[in-house]
Amino acid sequence: MNENIELTYNRVIAKCKDMFFKKTRDYGPSWIIFRLPSITDQIYIKAKRIRRIEELGGKHKVPENIDSEYIGIINYCIMALMKLKDPNFQIEEGEYFENKSMKITQLDLSDLGQIYDSTVAETKELMLRKNHDYAGAWREMRLSSILDEILVKISRIKWIEYHTEQLLVSEGLDALYSDILNYSVFALIRLDSGSKENGKDDI
Repeated sequence: MNENIELTYNRVIAKCKDMFFKKTRDYGPSWIIFRLPSITDQIYIKAKRIRRIEELGGKHKVPENIDSEYIGIINYCIMALMKLKDPNFQIEEGEYFENKSMKITQLDLSDLGQIYDSTVAETKELMLRKNHDYAGAWREMRLSSILDEILVKISRIKWIEYHTEQLLVSEGLDALYSDILNYSVFALIRLDSGSKENGKDDI
């Protein structure tokens, strides 16, 4: 079972990585200007957008689908984890445009690709351990429940950001972002299963 979920996980991440680097080529690494609370807000906006799409039952006016929103959440989580892991991914807007930080503004895409992959590898290892311990219970969850789990994790991050006291027993930001990433992958896997049943294959 672990082998199957790992292969499926890799396939979902490959699509997310492709989108991440297409946008990086279009915009440069402008996302490094984001501070962590801003990334949290971007994840929250996308999760709320998914909930709204679900509530509208296909009657939304902007032609976006749930898959693209989950891909966005995954990539924002990876950005957050990169920033938590490496202080070089912290930069002010002026520094970006004035080109003072050459290491960041001219970051080689192959180097960024390796950082992306190593960040994902850590979250995948966490997923595989939890998948083993919980016997893949996420497969029996409704998509709406997976989304609620993501919104709960976002709320916990925002609480930590607003209250800077040291955590007593709870998991830290890195674990929360990793969980949101993994739940988003699970959602895409579930959505893909539904698409295949209807004769589609989007992932």
